[in-house]
Amino acid sequence: MTETADTSADIESLRQMVHMLRDEHARIEQELADPEVHANPGTARRLTRRYAELEKIVTCWNALSSTQEDLQACRELADDDASFAQELPALEEQRGQLLSELRDLLVPRDPDDDRDALVEIKAGEGGEESALFASDLLRMYQRWADRRGWSSEVIDITLSDLGGAKDVTLAIKAKDDGAYGWLKFEGGVHRVQRVPVTESQGRIHTSAAGVIVFPEVDEPGEIEIDDNDLRIDVYRSSGPGGQSVNTTDSAVRITHVPTGIVASCQNEKSQLQNKAAALRILRARLLAAQAAEAAAEADDRRRSQVRTVDRSERIRTYNFPENRIADHRSGYKAYNLDQVLAGDLDPVVESCRALDRAQRLEEAQ
Repeated sequence: MTETADTSADIESLRQMVHMLRDEHARIEQELADPEVHANPGTARRLTRRYAELEKIVTCWNALSSTQEDLQACRELADDDASFAQELPALEEQRGQLLSELRDLLVPRDPDDDRDALVEIKAGEGGEESALFASDLLRMYQRWADRRGWSSEVIDITLSDLGGAKDVTLAIKAKDDGAYGWLKFEGGVHRVQRVPVTESQGRIHTSAAGVIVFPEVDEPGEIEIDDNDLRIDVYRSSGPGGQSVNTTDSAVRITHVPTGIVASCQNEKSQLQNKAAALRILRARLLAAQAAEAAAEADDRRRSQVRTVDRSERIRTYNFPENRIADHRSGYKAYNLDQVLAGDLDPVVESCRALDRAQRLEEAQ
């Protein structure tokens, strides 16, 4: 049994790609050993994430190189000892798996995948029922975060009369794997089919809620904002039905005048706290806007995130009578909606991640 020319050329091509990344891996390892780097949490976080990504590539390449050496040794000895020939199929299978894994790791990634995420959920068509469904989505993401060992924090929320969420901003942070790399596939319109609590005749209604996901800025200085470019309005925060929830003008709305991007927050009791939260949201939106502008001439994947809550542009359907969850991009379908809403979201999102990886791999070839 001999090495095929295609396999040999493939491994050599991968070796050249990995060689440059191994140099970067070594350089970042040295930088992380410098205490001054850790004095800047944002820089340290970005370097740590990049190092973890490169570590997977280097580890896989080392395993592939070792397997390749074992294969060559077995081939050389197989003519004299049949026991070595028996090892060849298993080694070839292992090499094939490692080649596939390495190709997957080398597929160009979204540079924002390793960031934390801000998730905005907005009630759409369907009135009160849509707001109640938006609150269901909020709980689903919170439970999913708990399952994965992530932390979640509601930055801002506006409630409806029945306790639903008209508008909510949720921050999700991951310890190792970037939250945005998973949550970005949630961006779009989510459609629900069920009997609303407000329906007295037992009829099934269809409504929708919109989700927008932004990568979060690691540190304030990463996105430079000139104070002169900001228009800051303060107003009295309101609760369900527009009723006032406090007697001071603590809610804050910030407009970035050059871009027209707006962020607001009324969840905190302090005007300063609301201003800080609104700036946090504004930075994330500006980061996403910059990335979209930079990729304007390419296939910008953020365009799939629907900015208007229109039921005709849905990405997923939640059918309560059938206990069915269906993702319209990947074709995923299962009859465990109750478990998904309880936080078992991994299989649904992984179907979108697998589709994305396949598309990126095809584009890279």
